[in-house]
Amino acid sequence: MNASGSDEPLSAAERGELQRLRRELAELRGEPGTQPRAAGHPALRWTAAVLLLILLAVLAFSTVLARFTRSELLDTDRYVQTVTPLGSNPVLQGELADQITNEIMTRLDVEKVTAEALKSITEDAPRVPPAVVGLAPVIGEQAQSFVHKTVESFVSSDEFEALWIQANREAHQELVALLTGKTRAAIQISDQGTVSISLTPIIGRVRTELTERGFAFADNIPEIDKSFVLLHSPDLVKAQRATSALEKASDVLPWLTLLVAAAVVWVAPKGARRRAFSLVGVSLAVAMALLAVAISVGRSVYLGAVPADILAPQAAAVLIETLLVPLRTTLRAVFVLAVVIAVLGYLIGPSGSAVAIRGAFGKAVDAARAPKHGRAPYPIESVAAQFRIPLRVVIIAIAVMTLVFWRYPSGVVVVVTVLVTIVALIVVELVARPATGGH
Repeated sequence: MNASGSDEPLSAAERGELQRLRRELAELRGEPGTQPRAAGHPALRWTAAVLLLILLAVLAFSTVLARFTRSELLDTDRYVQTVTPLGSNPVLQGELADQITNEIMTRLDVEKVTAEALKSITEDAPRVPPAVVGLAPVIGEQAQSFVHKTVESFVSSDEFEALWIQANREAHQELVALLTGKTRAAIQISDQGTVSISLTPIIGRVRTELTERGFAFADNIPEIDKSFVLLHSPDLVKAQRATSALEKASDVLPWLTLLVAAAVVWVAPKGARRRAFSLVGVSLAVAMALLAVAISVGRSVYLGAVPADILAPQAAAVLIETLLVPLRTTLRAVFVLAVVIAVLGYLIGPSGSAVAIRGAFGKAVDAARAPKHGRAPYPIESVAAQFRIPLRVVIIAIAVMTLVFWRYPSGVVVVVTVLVTIVALIVVELVARPATGGH
């Protein structure tokens, strides 16, 4: 008669659970042949595990931040890929149009030139009333409006987008050269940490556009050395010292994070390692949540520090939001991975709800994969059953390494990785089921 009171024989799973309970009861009673647990030993192990979980959160936070910083500071192709959409952003186009127009009109001073020309006309032609000179401000406003519309038209063109990409590529290459100390190229970065791109080629094309549209004043536009601010951070000038250490750390930190995660599970008491595995996911999720908060705070601080006369608040917001996209994508990828680890750790745990879920899943698998009466398990089924736990570990490890070491994991990469992992785990259970005796 089994524990439930029926005469049916115990299944392998029930027999294993009964033996485990008997061993624990024997340990509690101190019966011969059992090794009593050292008092306080589990507490020490949990203390070590908690400290490692805190370290894991710190390392995960630092890993994501370091790899993002490295990719945006030292990878020109990645940087250009990130900022390319800005060339077609209406807010940024408007800011560029305003800055270029103001720069051109400041150099031309159309109102002053027009007033002098009208005054000369009234002096040489007595019939022209002197009041005509008062039209100079109106003509100046019309000229400014004409120039602004021309600039707006140009910054919306494909030619501008190509110039935008080229200007950003050249500026970033010089920034990388400065940060790595490979050359002393004259990059446009001030002592206050202002990084900008040159608008000289763009203004040159605008001058040509104005000439082609019959704007006679365009011939008087001088060579204008104007820059457009991309970043403004006083701490940027200190980055050269940290670049080498940052580059090395971004390669080491992911491995260190994985080692600490494994150490958490190893240090935890033997009967609580599945719970520790789940806590690894919780720790990673907490780290990503804290990073998300830090990003929001840093964004607000940055926008408050950018002077309005250097960059309009709306344009600054668009720029920083675009540059933060890769960081937020990686953050979300790690967060999803953390949730998967936490849920999986819970599902393989000893809690009543987890046991019930596993029982329901086992029944569904049995219904889909129950062996025929009298059939012995196939060799592949026996192997899968024998190495079921190692196979689970390998599948999860591959998923973790895919998301951690994928250079720039997108949302699609995260979803596909999670789905493939789940399918692979289900396949292992389906294959192994006939050889496990129903447990």
